[in-house]
Amino acid sequence: MTGPVRVVVADDHPVVRDGLVAMLGADPGIDVVGTGSDGAEALETVAATHPDVLLLDLRMPVMDGVATLRALAEQEGPRPRVLVLTTYDTDHGIRAAFEAGADGLLLKDARREELVRAVHDLAAGGAVLTPSTLAVLAAPAAPSAALSPRETDVLRLVAEGCTNRAVASRLGIGEATVKTHLLHVYEKLGASDRASAVRTAWERGLV
Repeated sequence: MTGPVRVVVADDHPVVRDGLVAMLGADPGIDVVGTGSDGAEALETVAATHPDVLLLDLRMPVMDGVATLRALAEQEGPRPRVLVLTTYDTDHGIRAAFEAGADGLLLKDARREELVRAVHDLAAGGAVLTPSTLAVLAAPAAPSAALSPRETDVLRLVAEGCTNRAVASRLGIGEATVKTHLLHVYEKLGASDRASAVRTAWERGLV
């Protein structure tokens, strides 16, 4: 391709977003043409600027990265190549991103030269796959923990910091029932306590 690679950066953390813009902008072969703080803003910016590459955070408010990828896939006409940036290279996150149409994935702790090279590789039609990404995609999909709707409700309230008593009050059930639901959640997620259950569910996109 001729001219610099046109890039849009979408991340809900201003410090991270500004850092990515600065790192990419230091390369003469890259032109950052827009930014977004969530998926909805990313789509608007992409429509207005027609970039070659979209750097997309997976976890954002309003519209997360996977929902943004799905929306891009439904649009007519050419779309940018999408490089997903994430903090956690979990099975769920990687598979969801690539099933929704991601072209590459990097962890946020990647070095500047890795990021710049990834942008150029994607713009040239290549793929960006880390060893951990390749391992996840090559392995059979892990069975998902099928939480019941009530178990999900309980875990979401626990994630918000509610005690068992508060969860029982919010859901109109007994405190003993809350404890039973949590025990089932721990078993399904392979967790030993509330904190690890919330963390595991968050990483798998269950809450």
